Amino acid sequence: MTTPSCQVRTVHCDHRADDEAVYQALRRATDPLERAWSRLARARRIAVKFNQDKASQRVVMLAGQRQQLVSDSVMRATLRLLRERTSAEIICVDVSFYCMYNGETLENTCNVAPLLREFAVPYVDGTRPPYRLAHVPGGGLMFDRYTMMEALLDADEVVSVATIKNHAFMGVTGCLKNLFGLMPGEPHGHPRTYYHHLVRMPGMLADIGRMLDPALNIVDALVGQAGQEWSAAGPPEGRIVDALIAGDQVIATDAAMMQLMGHDPQADWMTPPFHRDRNPLLVAAEGGFGTVDLGAVDYASEVAPQPPGAFFAIMTDPPEVTHSWRRTMCEQALFYRDNPQRFTRYAGEYILLQDGEVRWHSPGGTITVSRRELAGGHPDRALFYKYVDPEEAEGERYEVYERALAAMR
Repeated sequence: MTTPSCQVRTVHCDHRADDEAVYQALRRATDPLERAWSRLARARRIAVKFNQDKASQRVVMLAGQRQQLVSDSVMRATLRLLRERTSAEIICVDVSFYCMYNGETLENTCNVAPLLREFAVPYVDGTRPPYRLAHVPGGGLMFDRYTMMEALLDADEVVSVATIKNHAFMGVTGCLKNLFGLMPGEPHGHPRTYYHHLVRMPGMLADIGRMLDPALNIVDALVGQAGQEWSAAGPPEGRIVDALIAGDQVIATDAAMMQLMGHDPQADWMTPPFHRDRNPLLVAAEGGFGTVDLGAVDYASEVAPQPPGAFFAIMTDPPEVTHSWRRTMCEQALFYRDNPQRFTRYAGEYILLQDGEVRWHSPGGTITVSRRELAGGHPDRALFYKYVDPEEAEGERYEVYERALAAMR
């Protein structure tokens, strides 16, 4: 599904602006998006995903705004616009990483909670069922089906509200990557790391983008972060951009965000910021969902792109090591596909496969041992992470590994 008629707008908005000024700027950005508002006006239920989940003691601030998360003023403006322009029931959906994996509570991680109370919007906690298996329309690029929140699948439309940031693994994170935060974990779904995996993740993100196809996509670019999504080591690289982006198609919206960051939205692996894996926006566009060619988009901007180097993704490993990991990941995936009889004794378990040998296996997918330790004397050889199902019900697309291997050769 190509979308040459999609619309995106980037508007100036000072990061010091008050709530009313932010609302007026977001209204200016979203008013031209006729297709988005037409879809939302017909909806009975709208699910909104904000990039907002983080333990309160770890929230980083820059010039009065959350550096790594959507600001209160942008969340408030979004909810106000949805209330004014639709009659739908509005729900906020999320699956808290910190509650799933860090033992946190929603009371401490749900940064949007005060605004949800203000607008009487219920929060649906995706760390708990019900869930449902959903098939990717037309067949997935990476998997045929995914486990998703039932409340999300039952919504008529989705709105994705993200923050402008780089990402060490995926290069950038915007409205598409924001949807990854809706994936449930064990025991009902796969661990997040199952998808956050070399070669897999770009196609997986393209798949959930197509499945959810947000009607409205908003990037909070008042402030943002370069280098990586979170900064575990060293001071975070904050950036002031003074902009808001809105679009009616998720891939095109994120392409505009990339251009504003000073990146080429048509770039691919081994071209910065894509040091580790393919550009998921390009993967989606190649699969017929959206476009990374802003010349094919009804696009207008009031803001000049950032200067080269202002936004960047850190390179966590030398290029030759990443190349070896990608090559051996593809080889192990194809070895698994071609030798299913070797793994039947692990049915119902997760395995890590290296050089044709199972280095780790467990009925639970949470890996508590360092993968670098499991790699032993071959740290440059990848560990393929796989749920062993003789029926291969999830429908992994092994041709992705074939194409990636051919490209590297």
